[in-house]
Amino acid sequence: MNFLRPVKPELHPLLQLLLLLGYAMAGAVVFTLLSFIFVLPIYGMGVIDGLMTGNITGKTADALKIMQAASSIGVFIVPALLLVRTEGRKFSDFYHFRRPEPSFFLLVLAIMVASLPVMECVALWNQKMVLPEGLKWLEDWMRRKEDEAMEITIALISTKSIGGLLVNMLVIAILPGIGEELMFRGAVQRAFGRAFRNPHFVIWITAFIFSAIHMQFYGFLPRLLLGAAFGYIYFWTGNLWYAMFAHFLNNAYSVTAAYIMQQQGHSLREIDSTAYFAWYGYVISLILTIALFRILRNRGTKRETELDQSLHNDEHLRGRDFETGSD
Repeated sequence: MNFLRPVKPELHPLLQLLLLLGYAMAGAVVFTLLSFIFVLPIYGMGVIDGLMTGNITGKTADALKIMQAASSIGVFIVPALLLVRTEGRKFSDFYHFRRPEPSFFLLVLAIMVASLPVMECVALWNQKMVLPEGLKWLEDWMRRKEDEAMEITIALISTKSIGGLLVNMLVIAILPGIGEELMFRGAVQRAFGRAFRNPHFVIWITAFIFSAIHMQFYGFLPRLLLGAAFGYIYFWTGNLWYAMFAHFLNNAYSVTAAYIMQQQGHSLREIDSTAYFAWYGYVISLILTIALFRILRNRGTKRETELDQSLHNDEHLRGRDFETGSD
């Protein structure tokens, strides 16, 4: 007799996306309130004035890091966890957390390093974006928003101490690497993947949403490419650990570079739009990145085939056990 419970079907992909949005909005409200409840007794009401006026220094910057950490948890991690709870599924199966392999981590590391020059090229091109004269009002608004975002970013990554560097790694690299990949690649890309058959469309539409939600117009294109890269890493490996690792590496590089700059006495506002590589450096970077992605795709596809075959054999053997009545 079969005592196994039938697995209920998942909710419609659109309903999953709406639930994620609702959970994220609720998480934003709840965790923002919790962060204020935690921050105000420690840093005082002056924190609110600093945030409102844009004077983000000292205690206000420390409070902002706490609020940023709370935001990563409430807006990204908690909604992804609640979706699994709603569906009644096992967390590791729902988001494809398999036992990682060191060779894949090394391959992802090589991809992220090789792509640095070409990503710099795209970022420089995006920063020089100019809208038509009739949209000057929109461009001015986008520039103001970009400047505001830059001030917040500088406040978050400004530190000259090892302790501050470790805190920045947690707030800017580890938590976003976990939370944003759970939300976008784990939940959103998964939902779109159930709704549409074309995996490339699914990866790119998810990457578009991932970039757009950051509301940084002059960094939209490099973030779009990053989102697509994380999406393909997840799709070809079938393991969310590697996408999280790639996201962490990208953010950790920025945090570390900012720390080194400050140790050398440079201001973070000194970063300009000057290219650091010759044109052939960008070409080599592009070729290497494409080649490494092809290796990842081939190895990932081979690994998926082996896992599927292993699972098929295991199910076949267990079926034979049931048929013969063995325990």
